[in-house]
Amino acid sequence: MKIAVVILNWNGKTLLERFLPSVVKHSSDADIYVADNASTDDSISFLNSKYPEIQIIQNNVNGGYAKGYNDALKHVNADIYCLLNSDIEVSEGWLSPIINEFETHTDTTIIQPKIVDQKNKTYFEYAGAGGGFIDKYGFPYCRGRVFDHIEKDNGQYNDTIPIFWASGACLFIRSEAFKFLNGFDESYFAHFEEIDLCWRAFNYGFTTKYVGTSTVYHVGGATLNSGSPRKTYLNFRNSLFTITKNLPSPIIGTLFIRMLLDGIAGLKFLLSFKGNHFLAILKAHFSFYGQLSKLFKARRNIPQQKKYYNERSIVWSYFVRKRYRS
Repeated sequence: MKIAVVILNWNGKTLLERFLPSVVKHSSDADIYVADNASTDDSISFLNSKYPEIQIIQNNVNGGYAKGYNDALKHVNADIYCLLNSDIEVSEGWLSPIINEFETHTDTTIIQPKIVDQKNKTYFEYAGAGGGFIDKYGFPYCRGRVFDHIEKDNGQYNDTIPIFWASGACLFIRSEAFKFLNGFDESYFAHFEEIDLCWRAFNYGFTTKYVGTSTVYHVGGATLNSGSPRKTYLNFRNSLFTITKNLPSPIIGTLFIRMLLDGIAGLKFLLSFKGNHFLAILKAHFSFYGQLSKLFKARRNIPQQKKYYNERSIVWSYFVRKRYRS
């Protein structure tokens, strides 16, 4: 089984200097690529001088995460793609449990390892943690992380289980499935595109799993800070894109409730004197309205599965019932 670790880079020389050594040291079973999104720093010259063994793919434009990987993976010949953020440190033996799962279970299509906070390795990290799920209204959550509550890693998620979505921070996928699904939706640019990919995979009957015996350490927010209004905009807009494309019919009632919840979130930002984030949600909704025709057209080409959620409302569970674990 041929595996390719593909790291997307945009002006990330500092991150490559810091984290690439662990990937090179612990990934002898894989070919390593850096897909560069038209960087203007000296990332390429750094790679050429320090890591001549790494294969470089140079994209013509910075199309974000979605287009960046779609363009780059056309030039990668492998059975398994590992899409790895540039701000991730990998651990010794991280690939072995993943490869074993793919080889042992041919129905497994997408895999996420355990994602721990690189800054505090006793806690899970926000982006993926112990495997992702989604509620009825399209709000994502993870084992080990529900909204801003993050659990300590006590080995409670050292298991292997089916999940709904795998984090794009470290996502393994069979190349045949990636091509069948036509890759990421490039209109997303960044954020939520991996959830859309996994939801489409689920709708087509593919299986996504979490393998907790493989561990990576993620900095998080290294490319776009969690407090950025741009991130708020992309998350709210792309979430609406995703549920419109993938929800089973009828969708109007569910979509209406979701938009009301977005409005409450916007009001909370406003009352917290975070007007830029309030405006980001408004902008996200107007962008969504402008794309409705395109989204419903895409929806017609995707089969929908009825039972996609385990939790009816993670918002109710977390904020009202005060349940902080998924």
